[in-house]
Amino acid sequence: MSYLRDPAEIYRESFAAIAREVDLSDFPESLHKIVLRLVHAIAIPEIVDELAWQGDVAGASASALAEGAAIIVDANMVMAGIMKDRLPQGVEIMCSLRDEAVPELAQSLATTRSAAAVELWRPHLEGAIVAIGNAPTALFHLIDMLEDKECPRPAAIFAFPVGFIGAAESKAYLIEKNLDIPFITLTGRKGGSALAAAAVNAVLLEGDA
Repeated sequence: MSYLRDPAEIYRESFAAIAREVDLSDFPESLHKIVLRLVHAIAIPEIVDELAWQGDVAGASASALAEGAAIIVDANMVMAGIMKDRLPQGVEIMCSLRDEAVPELAQSLATTRSAAAVELWRPHLEGAIVAIGNAPTALFHLIDMLEDKECPRPAAIFAFPVGFIGAAESKAYLIEKNLDIPFITLTGRKGGSALAAAAVNAVLLEGDA
């Protein structure tokens, strides 16, 4: 069977196809690369109609990276998908899900390990980029933390929890709370680690053609 084999050409053709199918007119120019990479990550152009955002999430994220802020993720799969060779010097990706304190903390808080792991973000949260691509409870817990004015505030939130239980609700909660923190999210059940990583990668690749 004849098929396209050249990686550079596959990449070029992929984004050309996306450009033909996606209408970016409803998005600010600063979001265009993020939107295109989100579509590329799951090959579903229709998700553009389900995206919601607040503030200059791309600009806030780029500034945070330039200042050496951490990227905090809810799952190791999100971490795995981020282009580490593109990270500015000194920028770290953090995931606390496997911290030894998490199981006991989850039990004491009567919540999931994913939500309990968010508690461990507090010392690193100020000015950070948060990327959630798995657990709705992680997003719920983060929002509840941020309602406390004493809680450190991240520079931007990429909110892509996925699933049948709580995913749509957690993202609606983020929109409803209007935390005055730049974010982008995909409403409804769809989401996942690939989307969260793709959003971060779009910022890391800013400046590339």
